Amino acid sequence: MPAPPPTLSPGEAALQRGYNALHSARTGTDLVARLYALAMGDAYPAEIAPTSSCDWPLVATMVNRLRLQPGQHLVDLACGTGGAGLWLARAMTARLTGIDISDTAITLATARREAFVAPDRARFTVATLEATGLPDAHAHAVICIDAFSRATDRSGALAELHRVLHPGGRAVLTRALRREAEPDWTDQVQRAGLVVDHIEERRHEPRMWARLYRLWQDHEDEIRRALGDAQAENMLAEAARTLPTLDGRRAVAITLRRPPTRSR
Repeated sequence: MPAPPPTLSPGEAALQRGYNALHSARTGTDLVARLYALAMGDAYPAEIAPTSSCDWPLVATMVNRLRLQPGQHLVDLACGTGGAGLWLARAMTARLTGIDISDTAITLATARREAFVAPDRARFTVATLEATGLPDAHAHAVICIDAFSRATDRSGALAELHRVLHPGGRAVLTRALRREAEPDWTDQVQRAGLVVDHIEERRHEPRMWARLYRLWQDHEDEIRRALGDAQAENMLAEAARTLPTLDGRRAVAITLRRPPTRSR
């Protein structure tokens, strides 16, 4: 049975307001997309228009690892404005559900839907990683780009991932780690009943973020004019906080699988 729509905690409500403000500020300008395109170069998937690490190599990884069959169901967790999930749904002839905490993002993703697939092949809904509201074993595949580490309750989010995945289904999650560090949630993955199928090293990704953050700093005045001071301050603070850590960062795409149900 589907879970009821989640009641947001005060922290989640604040997060929702923050992402709503971010998406609202970016709707009136292509500046952010242009800066991502400059940072990614020819790896930038323009139709997806990501504001994440979703480049062409990651798209290829998701296609290869998810192994979706026509008509199967894909879930995009923390889907933002929907580009990655919609592109994959069209390319793999899949049905799509996008989940995001931001109702503004969900509105924007829904507006993009018809550029990729028929309206009845994709829907978007407000929910959280820990409480998606989806039925048990609903998804044959799941993606979650640059968001899983931000889950309020990572163990709960992994348990929810196991619940919504069809037996044998796979999920591709991106994650940033300290270099040489092992994922600190390996035991949590096992306790949730999932297994690690594959870990793809994305050695180019920290350099991409470094280029992007420097572009943000170099274009401060333009960002302030296009997005306003509040969003500019958030972006510049992220750049200042993260740039010094990138030399020691390891980026990976991790494929998790829910084991098939054993026949008796």
